[in-house]
Amino acid sequence: MRVQSLFLYPVKSLAGISVSSFMFDDFGPQGDRRWMIIDADRQFVTQRNRPELARVTTAIRNHCVTVSIPGEGEFSLRPTTIRDRVRVWQDWTIAAYGAVDASSALSRFCGADVQFVYMPDDSFRRVAADRVTDVRRVSFADGFPLLVTNQASLDELNRRLDNPVEMRRFRPNIVVAGADPWEEDHWRSLQVGDQQLSLVKPCSRCVMTTVDPATGMKAADLQPLRTLGQYRRTDDGVIFGKNAIHQSPGVISVGDPVINRTLE
Repeated sequence: MRVQSLFLYPVKSLAGISVSSFMFDDFGPQGDRRWMIIDADRQFVTQRNRPELARVTTAIRNHCVTVSIPGEGEFSLRPTTIRDRVRVWQDWTIAAYGAVDASSALSRFCGADVQFVYMPDDSFRRVAADRVTDVRRVSFADGFPLLVTNQASLDELNRRLDNPVEMRRFRPNIVVAGADPWEEDHWRSLQVGDQQLSLVKPCSRCVMTTVDPATGMKAADLQPLRTLGQYRRTDDGVIFGKNAIHQSPGVISVGDPVINRTLE
């Protein structure tokens, strides 16, 4: 097995970027989902209720995150000194508000009052304690620093669909090639290059998988979620991919060997 592709998501629920390698820091992949969008009630905003966010692209230039908002232009995201508690799922955590220009442009695009916020180094959000006994932190990702998916599983799913979908529907960080379909169900520990990953839970999927990343529109037929639900439903929900945590700082790259350590 090997790493087929790697992705970063500088802003939660905006378009991700394909990268050739990334470095792990204390949060997870460096720069991954340190930015988020909130509404007027300080609640997180995602493609679940704003599918058009898929059309807002991101980039990292000179260690700065930029966003390109249709009809508005490109903006550099800059944290200010204004801080407040914001909510992502059940967690409240301290975040710094972004500069007004980008937030105002995104508000016009969405037709609603939204704000970019940033998770600073001194803000701590804990990975779910019922899954990971160590006190580990996570960024604004849904719950864990990493999502690992298997290309063969997507290929098998696509054989069941009238209209095949791309892996980016599932927003992974690491895509593995060379495994059997759904082999990831049995992975508990992977060595990726020199890095050790613990795969702590299956990833339950939601309506975001029905959003076309190119158009920002939800599929009227609810695919591929509907088909997944016919044969991939478990106590954890309709699953595709595995949530993971890394064990140490380091770098992984496309092409790195992937070894299943579960059976050793």
